[in-house]
Amino acid sequence: MSHEVEDETTVNDSYSVTVPAAVRREAGLEAGDKIRWSVDEDGALSVELVKQHYGVFSELEPVDTGEATDAASDHDLVAGDY
Repeated sequence: MSHEVEDETTVNDSYSVTVPAAVRREAGLEAGDKIRWSVDEDGALSVELVKQHYGVFSELEPVDTGEATDAASDHDLVAGDY
């Protein structure tokens, strides 16, 4: 981050919060990212951005198992349950 950004928001009746725009921009927060909340033994709250990674498997090479597969019909099969 280039500089420190501080802002505040209000917790609504359903305990939801909105991340302020300046914080979203500075942190690079995007739709699909996750926010990890933690509270230490002193009650201090911390928040960590967990980036959603797209295409993480795009560089993997396919493996020939020697048998045809059909992910659309095989996705619910339990190992050994054919």
